[in-house]
Amino acid sequence: MSTELIHDLLGYDGIKIIQRPDMFCFSLDSILLADFIQANAKTKKIIDLGTGNGPIPLFLTLKTKAHIYGIEIQPEVYDLAKRSVELNNLSHQITIINDDIKNVFNHFEPNTFDIVCSNPPYFRYLPTSNINKNDFLTIARHEVKITLSEVIEVASKLLHSGGSFFLVHRSERLQEIFLELKKNKLEAKSLRFIYQKTDSTESDMILIKATKGAKLGLKVMKPLYVYHQHEYTEEILKIFNFK
Repeated sequence: MSTELIHDLLGYDGIKIIQRPDMFCFSLDSILLADFIQANAKTKKIIDLGTGNGPIPLFLTLKTKAHIYGIEIQPEVYDLAKRSVELNNLSHQITIINDDIKNVFNHFEPNTFDIVCSNPPYFRYLPTSNINKNDFLTIARHEVKITLSEVIEVASKLLHSGGSFFLVHRSERLQEIFLELKKNKLEAKSLRFIYQKTDSTESDMILIKATKGAKLGLKVMKPLYVYHQHEYTEEILKIFNFK
């Protein structure tokens, strides 16, 4: 059995997360998505589709009192998330479910969530796909268990009118994302391009907020740069709560 490690959730020393190096440890993308999510006093119910070992629900407790659900298909990864919630004494606010996202309506009624978020698998799964030998990583990174289209369809059905879907994904799939959002009555409202370096010529990641039943009108936010000369930028350090 691989060694488990207990880490601080970045610079937030009051929150711990259990990880296993042989699994898909939480990524920068998840934290950027959690930071991007806009919750307010009226937000009561949030769900993270494909929660992994739970970094997004844990991070969101820093900014909302809403009840947060996470659904994760892999039993071993679900177990890490569940025990991280218990370790932080957050069982009153976070509930982790071990199931396929496509079965989510066995647990919840449609049109009942204020916020749905997801850091889904980024890459289409094809016979020619260069997949990982590690099944945990393959499922996390490739559309083996669920596709982008299916994630967006589920998100829309979970949200009530006026509820918002927050997504992090690859920039190269932006056109497809817009088409799927529109097909599912979700209107893109905020878009932020992520660049690996301050001198990068192309964005590789995007953050999107889409609202169910909203009117046309997209706000393109300033770019987010991750590195400057091999060091994290000031904005990234602030998100991580690193002094």
